[in-house]
Parts: sequence; structure tokens; C-alpha cells
Amino acid sequence: MSDFDAPDGWVVWNEGSEGRLVLAYRPDVFDADGFPAECLPTLYLTRGRRGTRPPGESSPAGADWHVTLYLEPDVDDGGERYGSREAALAGARERAAAFAAGEVDYRALYQVPREAYFDRLDELTGREA
Repeated sequence: MSDFDAPDGWVVWNEGSEGRLVLAYRPDVFDADGFPAECLPTLYLTRGRRGTRPPGESSPAGADWHVTLYLEPDVDDGGERYGSREAALAGARERAAAFAAGEVDYRALYQVPREAYFDRLDELTGREA
């Protein structure tokens, strides 16, 4: 069980080794029945940039922490870098809350839009298209 206080709509999906944390947005809605599984919005908190090292290899001790919002495996916001895990946790909480409040322009992250997906995100976050 995580001690991370996730903002409304977000759940702790996974806590891994080295302090990694994965949050998922509304997995009750973004399930395989209504949307492709890869459309589950996720927020990753990792030491070092996610995916830049071989599987199973640890991050260097002095590596920065990163918080990255993914809308799909190849669609992300570029992430934010933090000097400590505590700062990254605060950044993750802020980013998750902003997303849930409709303050993230997820359309700008896509090259090929998914209109039905955007419409559903707009409904859930109260965002005007």
C-alpha cells in the first residue's frame, strides 16, 4: 500500500524499486472495453529518464528524478526533472491534479488525434474543447 496521496481520479498503479511510482487516471473508465488499453493516462515518477537504460540496470546514484505524463506509450509531455524524490513527488501530485482539473492540453501532444478519446477526457476533466 502506498503512502502517496494521489489527487482525485488518480490511483497508485505501481510502486517499484528505487522509489519509482506509477499513477493511473480513472482506470475504471479507461478499460479495454471502452478504449484501447494503451490509452490509459499514466504518470511516471522515475530516477533517471524512463527508458534510457537497459532493463534491470539501476539508475546512477546521483541521477535526477523525472515525472512524465503519458497518454499512450509514444505520446508524452516530455517530462519534468527534479533534484530530489520529495520534489518529484510534489511535482507528480501537481501534474496529476492539473490533468484532473482539465488544465493540461493533451491535444497538443498528439500528431494524429483520437477525437473520441479527447471527448471522453474533456468530459472527465471538465475541459472545454
